[in-house]
Amino acid sequence: MRKSGILSRHYIHRGLFQRRMWFFYSYSKVKLESVTVNVTIQDFVADVVSELFFRNVEPVSLETMFIFPVDSNTVVHSFYATMGDTRIEAMLCEKEEAQQLCKATAGMENLRYLQDQRDLWGPVFACFLGTLPPNMDVTISLCYVQELPLQPDGAAQFCWPHELLPQSNFFSWMSSEGEISENLHFNICLKSAHGVSHVAINSRHTPLQYTAPDQTSAEVSLKSSPRMYSDLNVLVYYRGPHTLSAVVERRDPKAPPGSLLGDPVVMVTLMPDIPEEVPNPGQPGEFLFLMDRSLFQDAQNTLLFLLKSLPLGCYFNIYSFGATFNAFYPQSVEYTQESMDNAVGRISSICPDLGGCDLLGLLRSIYSTPHLHGHARQLFIFIQRKISSEEEAVMAEVYRYRDHHRCFCFPTNSCDSFNLSQAMALETKGECVCLHSKMDMTSEAVKCLQRALQPMASGISLHWDLPPGLEVSMIRKAPEVIFQGHQSSIYAQIHGQAQDAEVGEGSVTLQYHVGSQSFDYTLRFSLSPSSDGRLPVHRMAMMHLLWKLAWEGTSRAEKDIQHSAVKSSLSVGVLSPFTSNVAVRMKQRDAQHCDSLPPDSSMLVSPSCNLVPCQLLWLRGFQPVWFKSTKFWVVQKCQFCLEMLGHKAPDTEALTQLSASSKEQEPSPEEQMMEEPPAFDTSWDWTISPLSTRLCDLSRLRVVVALQKANGSWALTAALASALGLSKADVEGQRPSKGVQPTAWATVLALVWLYQTKWKVSWLELLEDKACRWLHDQAEVPLDECLEAANSLLGCFVELTVFRI
Repeated sequence: MRKSGILSRHYIHRGLFQRRMWFFYSYSKVKLESVTVNVTIQDFVADVVSELFFRNVEPVSLETMFIFPVDSNTVVHSFYATMGDTRIEAMLCEKEEAQQLCKATAGMENLRYLQDQRDLWGPVFACFLGTLPPNMDVTISLCYVQELPLQPDGAAQFCWPHELLPQSNFFSWMSSEGEISENLHFNICLKSAHGVSHVAINSRHTPLQYTAPDQTSAEVSLKSSPRMYSDLNVLVYYRGPHTLSAVVERRDPKAPPGSLLGDPVVMVTLMPDIPEEVPNPGQPGEFLFLMDRSLFQDAQNTLLFLLKSLPLGCYFNIYSFGATFNAFYPQSVEYTQESMDNAVGRISSICPDLGGCDLLGLLRSIYSTPHLHGHARQLFIFIQRKISSEEEAVMAEVYRYRDHHRCFCFPTNSCDSFNLSQAMALETKGECVCLHSKMDMTSEAVKCLQRALQPMASGISLHWDLPPGLEVSMIRKAPEVIFQGHQSSIYAQIHGQAQDAEVGEGSVTLQYHVGSQSFDYTLRFSLSPSSDGRLPVHRMAMMHLLWKLAWEGTSRAEKDIQHSAVKSSLSVGVLSPFTSNVAVRMKQRDAQHCDSLPPDSSMLVSPSCNLVPCQLLWLRGFQPVWFKSTKFWVVQKCQFCLEMLGHKAPDTEALTQLSASSKEQEPSPEEQMMEEPPAFDTSWDWTISPLSTRLCDLSRLRVVVALQKANGSWALTAALASALGLSKADVEGQRPSKGVQPTAWATVLALVWLYQTKWKVSWLELLEDKACRWLHDQAEVPLDECLEAANSLLGCFVELTVFRI
């Protein structure tokens, strides 16, 4: 769950907020007095029922508003607030009807006020509660379900923000050892067919109490809030292997069979076991580099190092974007010597552009291109300027294809789109790195490329074995690839009636490949699970089904699809692209009557109910409300201070033309379609720190890297010898023997030179790996003899481990 944000710039108090009116003379706030939370965690889905009790402790009335951040893995399905004998309840309506109702709703300027605040960014559920008199209580009831992320050690993580917990100071926290806080009632129920092993919670809690003999269910309660204003983090560990997990949820007996609610639903969490080392990694992927043209001068070195670090057999493309966008190739091309040389030569053709930023159009163009089977699509997005007001549309596109690609985002420290970059990376399970220098850009980009090249599970398929009479209909399919350390949850509806009622089990088998290795795991699950009627799995499945219907609704039978989606959305209280929130204010006696009625317009406009501003809003501030890493900001500030001390180091040497270092090649089909690529730019400038200037001559490093071939080798040329600080005559004269090919000797020399440079510049490992693989593929190269000669010629003492032996 993302943490709540802040509404007022004057103070921080999250969850319930109040507008600070012009006539208030003091910083006022509503106090969170007590909390009651019941969480049921079953494998990797959480069902949360919470009540928050606030009180206006100020001597003046306050306008109050409740906001709750949501993300693509969270479904808020119930909200109401109680103040005295008044109850405000959020309901769903068909979208057009809700829009008409909102036009007639007084106080909509309160939500517009929230959108204008610069302290929040991202989607939130917001409801304006009205005026809260002095010493008046307000009770917030909030229910939601959520998919839980997988931690590296296999735990399911549940997070609750500290702003929605009653706080006590450090001394009272220390002195109340063993005592249970009277204003905190936080109970957690744990369930798993694997068995619950243990929990780790960053606050005092009761011992884990098992409620089933086979330890498949347990309970734990908090004794106090976490200390020092920390978020509550609950890590749940399950027994046995974690490759497959299945949660089956019974049907709603009130719903007609055949509908989503009227059939059982199964949630299967896939956590493939991916080895760290794979002998034959197979097809390495599709790498797309998206470069903001306003970063033209800073990014040329980064693109060079990224292109040189790619493995043979992958596919790649380079896009530049500004007010418009351009691609090096109509679609991704295979990484070969010819395509690499062409791309390196075309880097200089990227023209600076300080206009608009059409990232949305570029992403739509990329997503519309055919996906290369077996090649995981990974985007590297370098951005410096703001995406105007299209953040919500960008995130909708990213969410739609989140199972088909991964984003590594690199916003600059002055970038207004950092929040969007962070959201894109989180949504696709990528990474977002804030850049503070041009040197930092290359280093961080190559580090992310190393992560992108790690082994992954591909060719993923699920095979079901159910009793006769039952069949499975997929709601959310398995992704094409799952990256190392990640998980993916799929949802399926179980149709039909079992012919043999005594057969109460089914099974699912996961099959996938990692390189040339094949894996398969089978999990048996019960078809008669216990159920408390709250339907958390059905709600998550409904969310995915509604988005699927929204994307399909642009073509055939659009009206029928929308009608079905609206009906399903209203039946389970899950927001969809076809529905919207409204809220009504009513007396408690009317609320009891309305609980039994569906939300229709006749009820909403009845005399006893008043419409209340309540919507899912996209806020466009500057602070991402789910950001949790304090360490990141500390590192960011330190790097910024170091950057202020930096200076621009002049280049002492220029890059030699690439054409002088390699033989002429026949043009590839892609090159024949394009004009002659411009010459390789040799006048790049690089801002680096004084320490790095003393440690490494980066102009020589750029020459060595530029001369490396796509397969990882180097040709024995005068340009390479000069970059290594040698003459060609010395290099040729010190060749160990006539039997050593010049290319092998040049590759050993360059590899040794890079190896002794690596401790000064950290992003050379991928280049070294390519060189080592090429050397290993050469027959009868005396590596020990070549290394001895290279050490003598370069004046260093590199050991045989340089060859990854």
